[in-house]
Amino acid sequence: MSEEINRALVLVSGGVDSTTCLGMCVQEYGRENVTALSIYYGQKHDKEIEAAKAVTKYYGVEYIQLDLSNMFVYSDCSLLSHSEREIPKETYAGQLEETKGKPVSTYVPFRNGLFLSAAASIALSKECQIIYYGAHSDDAAGNAYPDCSEEFVEAMNKAVYEGSGRQVKIHVPFVGMPKSQVVKKGLSLEVPYHLTWSCYEGGSKPCGKCGTCIDRRAAFESNGVQDPAL
Repeated sequence: MSEEINRALVLVSGGVDSTTCLGMCVQEYGRENVTALSIYYGQKHDKEIEAAKAVTKYYGVEYIQLDLSNMFVYSDCSLLSHSEREIPKETYAGQLEETKGKPVSTYVPFRNGLFLSAAASIALSKECQIIYYGAHSDDAAGNAYPDCSEEFVEAMNKAVYEGSGRQVKIHVPFVGMPKSQVVKKGLSLEVPYHLTWSCYEGGSKPCGKCGTCIDRRAAFESNGVQDPAL
């Protein structure tokens, strides 16, 4: 892959998966050839953005921040600052039982489609030939987050490739993996997980009870290590 690609853009959220992607890109292409993009979407706290800044500073890559919060003002997703809905404190499987298979309340409407479209535009402007996106199989979680599924990734990659004049592709290295395998890869790369943030709440410490906290804890436990962010 590296023989055809000179520059890469990584969507960074400040969490485990995107930070692992960032570590992979720096190893593959060199920090001088990597641009990191984080996107504010109106979430209830800035812990994710601060974590994204911390990991990009750690790796010494170019950092771009974009505000797309106006796109989601009509949504009542429980992650958004204007929503009064409570963030669920249970597994995604439990939430899907309550939603009868529809996306969960923390699904931001087509967020990742917008993120990848924005990333494609910036990638073209920055002469990046590839976009790294850290979705994995646990993210799709049935239909909890449909914009993390393999079907979605394939469709977006085709759209971005054709719409960019066949200059930009989307690479999703973890789309067929569980989160435990992402962590395993990151541990081998010595990814700075102590700088990351995954919790949907914005407290001084992760709540440990929301869906993403539950998944993160299980992923580290599967690898026999303590989460360094705790």
